[in-house]
Formats: sequence, C-alpha cells, structure tokens
Amino acid sequence: MSGGKIMFKDYQMPKDFLWGGAIAANQAEGAFQVDGKGISLADVHKYYPDKTNAEISQEQIKGMSVADIQANLADTDGYYPKRHGIDFYHTYPEDLALLKELGFKTFRTSIDWTRIFPTGEEETPNEAGLAYYDRLIDKIIELGMEPIITILHYETPIEISLKYGGWNNRKVIDLFVKYGKVLLERYKEKVKYWIVINQINLIQFEPFNSTAIPYDTVDNYEEASFQAIHHQFIASAQLVAYAKKINPQMQMGTMVADCTVYPFSCKPDDVILAMKRNRMEYFYTDVQFRGEYPQYALNYFEEHGIEIDITLEDQQMLKENTMDYLAISYYYSQMVDSEKNSMNPASVTPNPTLKVNPWGWAVDPQGLYNSLSQYWDRYGKPIIIAENGFGMYDKVTDGQIHDDYRISYLSEHIQQMKKAMYDGVDVIAYCAWGPIDIISCSSAQMEKRYGFVYVDLDNEGKGTGKRMKKDSFTWYQKVIATNGEEI
Repeated sequence: MSGGKIMFKDYQMPKDFLWGGAIAANQAEGAFQVDGKGISLADVHKYYPDKTNAEISQEQIKGMSVADIQANLADTDGYYPKRHGIDFYHTYPEDLALLKELGFKTFRTSIDWTRIFPTGEEETPNEAGLAYYDRLIDKIIELGMEPIITILHYETPIEISLKYGGWNNRKVIDLFVKYGKVLLERYKEKVKYWIVINQINLIQFEPFNSTAIPYDTVDNYEEASFQAIHHQFIASAQLVAYAKKINPQMQMGTMVADCTVYPFSCKPDDVILAMKRNRMEYFYTDVQFRGEYPQYALNYFEEHGIEIDITLEDQQMLKENTMDYLAISYYYSQMVDSEKNSMNPASVTPNPTLKVNPWGWAVDPQGLYNSLSQYWDRYGKPIIIAENGFGMYDKVTDGQIHDDYRISYLSEHIQQMKKAMYDGVDVIAYCAWGPIDIISCSSAQMEKRYGFVYVDLDNEGKGTGKRMKKDSFTWYQKVIATNGEEI
C-alpha cells in the first residue's frame, strides 16, 4: 500500500467479473438448411486447400462478386466449412457442459439471421429456428452463464446480397430491424447484454462479411461501404430505441475490432498518419456513442469524393439512441510507416519488434492495455472484451494437446487487461475467442484452432468430432476459479 491507495500487485478483480468465451453461430452450428435455415453469406465462404494463408487473406480483402456468389451456390465439388461447423446445433448441451466445467460466468454467441428469416424478406419468423435458440439460451442460463448475444455476426441472408446489393441499400435497414425486434421481444427477460453488429468497422478487411455488397454491383466500393455502415448505424439506433422501450434494463452494445495503429517512428509524418488512421477507426464508435458524424470523417468523405445519404431523421435517430457499452475484439496490433502506407486500414507495415503467428498476426499483449485505455479515455463507457485468442496449429500427442503458446498468449493479455482495470478502465467481461475449436472466420480453416477444447475434425470436415481437453483447459479453469489471481 502507498498513500492509502492499492498498488497493482495488490489489485483484485471485481467479484462479479464475467469470465467466459465466445463463438459465432456461422462458425460452429453447422446444420446447413436444417429446420428451415436459409443460406447466409458465411455459407458461400469456400475452403481453398491449395492457397497459402497469405493468399486466403487476400481473398477475404477482395470480397465477392455476384458471379462468385452464384458459382459457389451452384458448386457441388468444393467444401464450404461453415455449412458444417462443429455441429454445435446438435452438440450444444455437451459443449456447454464442458464450458460449465471450465467455470464460465458468461458465454457469447450469435443468432443466425437465416434461421429466423431464411431470406430476410419473410413476414413472419421461422418458429423452428426460434425454438432452437430458446433451448440454447435456456441451457446457457441453466448452467449459470450470462448470455451475451450478437444479433448479426456475418450472417446476412445471401438473397439480400443478390436482390438488394447488400447493406448499401436502405431497404435492408427495415429487414434487419424486423429481425432484431423479434429477438429483443422474445428474449427481453433472458438476455441482458446484446451486441447489435459484430466488428462493425471491418469494411476494408472483411468487406463482404461486413456489408454483403458484391463488389461488381457498385461503381465506388468505398462509398458504398460507408453508406452500408451508415445504414447499420441507423438500424442499430432503431433497435436501441426499441430495446429501451420494452425493457430499459437491456444493455445494447456496439462492437469493433481493434485496428488502431502505432507510428513507425517519432517522425511527425508517421505520428500524424497513425493519428489520422486511428481517428478513422474511432469514427464508428464516435458516431454510436456521441450521436453524430465527426467533422474529421465528413472532411475525409469530401476529400475522397464519397457522398453519404444522411437524412435529418437519421441524424435525430443517431443523436437520441446512443449505445450503452463497447465490445471489442483484440488479437494483434498494427503499425504504419508514412513512406509506405496510406489511409487504407489494410495498409500496414510489419512491426519488427514483435513475433507473429503463422497467419502474420503480431503478438502484442501491451497493445490490449493501450487500446482499452484509449477507448476508455475517449468514451468512459463499460467495455466487454468480446474476443481475444490465439489461433494456432495444435498437435495431438498420445491423446494430449500441449498448448503452452496459447496459455502464454492469454495469460499475458489478461495481465494487461488487469493493468487497464487497475488504471480505472471499466471492463465487465472477458470472452476468450473460440473456447471450443470452431471454423476460422477469416480462413475457413479448422486447423487454425483457438480452443481450450480440441475438436477432432480437419479442414475438410473429416474426423470423429470428438472433444478433448487441451492443457489450456485446466489453466483457464484455474484463472476463473481464482478470479484472475492465478494467470
């Protein structure tokens, strides 16, 4: 103790802190077209056995054309892993029992839009889909976990891409709000924490996942992307308004992937580029927490010939319906060099001081401390770490999986989270990504594993599907049991 204040070594986590993990419906459930499920954009995400990790990443950044979508829908030879997942649709009772054994206080998952409105256009929801989520959410609660539910996690119905051109079309607001209201009404007494849209800021890294816009249907893809995001802002605000009307206790969150950057050097050009890049990452949360478009963003649009249709009604909706909390995903940090990089968020320079995983993701635990602190200083809103994890090739040796690298990664990141909380950041939950191995979002690989529980399936869905505990299982169990004292 010093001056009556707690030193970091004496800091203790809040007793009601929510330890847990997160998955997405499209990466775990499988059960393609079962019980009336429609086809989502995740279901046309193909596995490329002959491409390198870097080439697969480029496919993501490129997005999809109408021809790509149609070809993948007609394809009978290729493998589409997200149609199969890990069969969580059927195995969720056993899988959730394992998470209960871990000691989970919270579990984040998404509801797949296409299970509720298969094409997005139906007038009435699919009751078989809702009945599944009734069972799932009831089971989560029965096992003593707080459900955190994402309304849209890269599961836009593919018909919305083909018929409306994706979120660029204002009509999609009404389709999404219709779907969102069904969920809020149905689960208003069961679900406290909602994330409206997953990683709303990833329009340059995962454009098709984010906006569902086929790139060959628009003349200016960047303009269309920002217009799509505007529609997502409005749809989110409308759902906030509805949620507060039916149960003011519900907490409505927005979610971003942390894509803020470091400057390459102290050279003013590097520092200014990093500042401007970071500001355009804060743009999404500035709008959703402050209720209006910031001038720097309006200037950016003007300078880049981007025209966004923003009505007076839109402005009012944003002003009156700001978000309750921030959810972030954090995996790695990034760096920019003014001599090599531009304002495009996908334009980065490798940081020579950091190690990377096989997918080029830099390991930087301190980056989490930095990001949490910056977001807290900017908004003063509670934060949920909605995703943090280490994707890696895991090996089974004599029936065991020794994943010290995952323990090391998570331990160091939790330590930095605690440092941020010691400094006053109000973090209310920590969700390790993919606590049971699931299909990778970005690469559609199974071998990019994040879990504490190994699932015996390969990239093409072959295997027994058997669940096995990794070394990290026992470690995370202890972390939760000691409320973060033993990490």
